Amino acid sequence: MPIQSCDIFCTVVDNFGDIGVCWRLARQLSQEHGHAVRLWVDDLGSFARLAPEIDPARACQHLGGVEVRRWDASPGASFEPLPPHDLVIEAFACHLPEPFLAAMAAAPRPPVWINLEYLSAEAWVSEHHALSSPHPKLPLVKYFFFPGFAHGTGGLLRESMLGAQREAFLSSRAAQSTLWYRLGTQPLPDALRVSLFAYTNPALPALLAQWRDGATPVQCLVPQGPAAQQAAAWFGGPAAQAAPGTTLTQGSLTLQVIPFVRQENYDELLWACDVNFVRGEDSCVRAHWAARPMVWHIYPQDDVAHHVKLDAWLERFSRCGVPPEAAQAMTAFCHAWNGYGATPHAPDWAQFHAQLPALATAMDRWQRQLQHLGDLAANLVAFCENRVK
Repeated sequence: MPIQSCDIFCTVVDNFGDIGVCWRLARQLSQEHGHAVRLWVDDLGSFARLAPEIDPARACQHLGGVEVRRWDASPGASFEPLPPHDLVIEAFACHLPEPFLAAMAAAPRPPVWINLEYLSAEAWVSEHHALSSPHPKLPLVKYFFFPGFAHGTGGLLRESMLGAQREAFLSSRAAQSTLWYRLGTQPLPDALRVSLFAYTNPALPALLAQWRDGATPVQCLVPQGPAAQQAAAWFGGPAAQAAPGTTLTQGSLTLQVIPFVRQENYDELLWACDVNFVRGEDSCVRAHWAARPMVWHIYPQDDVAHHVKLDAWLERFSRCGVPPEAAQAMTAFCHAWNGYGATPHAPDWAQFHAQLPALATAMDRWQRQLQHLGDLAANLVAFCENRVK
């Protein structure tokens, strides 16, 4: 039986990663699969950075074919339940409100209940994907749905027209000019273009120094935010220099602070750059589809569990035909960028830069392989329709 509607519950943890995934999934379920989608978000302020039309003060609004509702995810908060949709997605174990769970159990046809998990390349993901967990008290069953980089997982979010849009952008000077106008800057001739989206990072000053002192001109485009503030401080300027439109230059480095682009335009920034530094989950997935060399600033965790995830991703990437010296340079750079070791080392940009052609070829090959896993949204819909009673 077809799924026709969906509730997605999201709590914003690291500012953009959680809502970025949920907003992208919500739009795809609405626009490509024709679902009536209701997206519940606890932090509309962060959401508005990705979708400026969102009004953080409104409890209910519509955008992109999706109904957006604010909810209080704190324990014991009041919640007025609405009749649940055919599919209920609990994103990243955010815990559904008890009144909504009761409404799900009382529905004439209980919805399919999905816990959408975080992205990981670890081997155990395939073993746990699609496992079920009955509710201890209610007649409900929750299924665990894992994004992933291997068969036996849910794959990665990818819109059906994304490849065609990328090719159209790369072949259109007008589209590229529109992007640069939107960013408030222009590409520098003969410069290596780098997008830098990162958390505050102790390794950033050493990298900026290497770009400054290197022989290759680097144009670094950094969105307004923590990394821009850290870079402005490294240049010795006031915090105001972290505002969009600021250009800072030392030696071979030109750093330009750009506006925080809306989610639909972020792909174009990745396509226009030679190297992409990304953080969290949503931007990491988009960097894969950009088929450019990338560096992942994975969300840090106190128990260093993120290093296990990062190494699993690096090991899986190295198996897609990457030359050993390129794989080694990629691993060493990502380790330094993510603070490995009791005394973290500065990232070796010269070694990484020398392997960019090989890494670009490997990344293009890998993203083509990942397409064979299918799109996460379509995989999710097919999985759920097989479980509708």
